[in-house]
Amino acid sequence: MNAVIASTRAELLRLRKWPSMWVPLAAWIVLNLVFVYLFNYITFATGGTTDMASSAPPDVLLAQMLPSAVPQVFTQGMAMFGGALMLILGALTIGSGYGWGTWKTVFTQGPPRSAALTGTLLALLIVVIGLVLTVAAVDLGVASVIAVVESESASLPAADAMLKALASGVLILGMWTAAGVLVGALARGPALSVGLGLVWVLVVENLLRGVAAVLDPVSVVTDFLPGTAAGSLAGSLRDFGGDTTPGVLNILDGGTSVVLLAGYVAASALGTVWLVRRRDVN
Repeated sequence: MNAVIASTRAELLRLRKWPSMWVPLAAWIVLNLVFVYLFNYITFATGGTTDMASSAPPDVLLAQMLPSAVPQVFTQGMAMFGGALMLILGALTIGSGYGWGTWKTVFTQGPPRSAALTGTLLALLIVVIGLVLTVAAVDLGVASVIAVVESESASLPAADAMLKALASGVLILGMWTAAGVLVGALARGPALSVGLGLVWVLVVENLLRGVAAVLDPVSVVTDFLPGTAAGSLAGSLRDFGGDTTPGVLNILDGGTSVVLLAGYVAASALGTVWLVRRRDVN
């Protein structure tokens, strides 16, 4: 346990001083604000349309930008775009250690491999939790400003709804981060692991779901893919219509999505530890 705690603290120190960690985190905060609030508010204020909001009437657009709607819109982009950024972070965290040769030093002179990897996974979990809390705080702040400007109710969302949204956000982003860690361990390098992860998130799953729309037997597989589970969990939090957010689905119910995502997190973490312990450090 002491080795795990020490590894977690060391990994947190490394991540905190690593510019490559802050880039995807900042990118997701900015993208979240742009797609959830900026585009919708411009559409609402000008009476025009955008691809992100063309099917929603003005009153629905405004309702989605108020503080009470934060639990519903908070996770809408995490299933695809936020997940892709966190997969990059997970892949870089593990893959760069192979590229720099630091894992060789850690595994031969430091704590046991399982302790070092557990510390890395716990450090990334802390990063994910911090990001989710930060995005929630930013969303609530921006939504409150919009409510005041438009003379609407600035009442905060119900505590249970907000907690559910926060837990869902941690689970969605945590799943993609753990998947990135596994891909980084498989590829043992940052460039290949990032490329493979992005191809899967942005291309392969969407193509498979497109094939499933034509060939029903394929849906047996596509209905239980990581992106399907993440998108379905995000979709289960939404009760408004007219939204075309990429990656948000209504294929699985919320309970099934949670079980699948938790299973993917466990499988990715255990698979990473098993893989690294079985392979040579070179």
